[in-house]
Amino acid sequence: MNHSSTELSVSVIVPVHNGGEKFRRCLASLKEAHLSLGEIIVVSDGDTDGSWQLAKDFGAQVSRFPSPGGPGRARNLGAARARGEILFFVDADVTVPPGTIEQVVMTFNREPDIAALFGSYDDEPEEPNFLSQYRNLLHHYVHQQGCEDASTFWGACGAIRRDVFLAIGGFDEGYVRPSIEDIELGYRLRKAGHRIRLCKSLQVKHLKRWEVVSMLKADFFQRALPWTEIILRERNCINDLNTGVSGRASVMLTFLLFSSLIGSFWQPLALSAAGLMALMLLILNAPLYRFFHRKRGFRFTFQSIPWHWLFFFYSGVAFAVGTVRYVVNHDRLQKRSRPLIREGPPSVETRMERR
Repeated sequence: MNHSSTELSVSVIVPVHNGGEKFRRCLASLKEAHLSLGEIIVVSDGDTDGSWQLAKDFGAQVSRFPSPGGPGRARNLGAARARGEILFFVDADVTVPPGTIEQVVMTFNREPDIAALFGSYDDEPEEPNFLSQYRNLLHHYVHQQGCEDASTFWGACGAIRRDVFLAIGGFDEGYVRPSIEDIELGYRLRKAGHRIRLCKSLQVKHLKRWEVVSMLKADFFQRALPWTEIILRERNCINDLNTGVSGRASVMLTFLLFSSLIGSFWQPLALSAAGLMALMLLILNAPLYRFFHRKRGFRFTFQSIPWHWLFFFYSGVAFAVGTVRYVVNHDRLQKRSRPLIREGPPSVETRMERR
C-alpha cells in the first residue's frame, strides 16, 4: 500500500456496551465531524439498552455480539469489516471535536513512516464531581508530558493503518473486559519495528463519571495487574507515560512513607523519615500539582495529593501481586496465544439479515 496517498480513507470504529446518553453524544459528535473520507462502524458488545438501534438511526454500520466479550473483540470485528485505509478507534463515552478526522489523515500523510497514532483527553472533563475531574486531568497531563515517539497505544482515540493492524493480528481478545488490550497492542507494534506517534493536539472529551469503587477497580484489576504481566513477559518497563522513572520512584517513596508512618507507633523518630518522604514526593510531582493549581485552584490541588499518593501505593501493591501471579502462572502465561483478527462468529445482526 502506498502510505503517501493524499486520499487516505478512514473507518471510525466504536465498540459499545450500554452506552446510553453518552453514546448518543459520541455519535452526534462523529456526525458533525464531516466524515467525508470514510465510514462509521459500531460494534455492539452485547448491549441491552438499544445502543445498536441508536447507532443505526445515526446511519452507522452496525454489527452485534449477543453477549459481552470485551472491546478488543468488538474492535477486531469492526476492523475486519472496515474498508478504510486508516482504522480510527473511538470509545463510546467520548466526543470528538470538528476537524479530528482531518487531523488524523493529515498526520499520516505528513509522516508516512508512522504506523499508528493516538491522542489524549482534553483538559475540560464533562463530569463535575471531584474524582472525574481529577482522574481525567491526570490522564491529560500524563499524555501531554509523554514522549511523542510513543511506546504504546491508546484505544479511546487511536488510529492505525489497516494493513499494519491486520498483519500484527489485531487486539488480544483474551481481555474480556475493558483493560489494557490497547497497551498490549502497542507493545507488539513496537516489537515489530513500527513507529507510533503521540499527537498531543489530538484531544477528545471524556464523558465518563468516575466514583471511588469504579476507579479503584479499574486501576487495580483492569490495568495494573495485567500491565504487570506484560512488563514481566516482555521484560520491558518503558520510561514513558505511567511507567516513567518518576512514577516508579514515587511508588517507592509512597511505600517508604507508609512504612515510616506505621513505624512511628513504636519509634517516634520515624515521623521525621515520613516527613522527608512526603517532601520528596511533593518535589518530584510538583509539575503535576502546579498544573492542577493552574486549572482548578488550591483546594482542588490539595484534595488531589492524597489521591495521587494512594494511586502510587495501590499501583505498587498491584505490581507485587502481579509479580507473584506471574511467577506462579509463568508457563501458562508464556504460552498464551493471541487470536489473529478474523471475521468472527455470526453476530446477532448478521443472523437477523439472513432470515
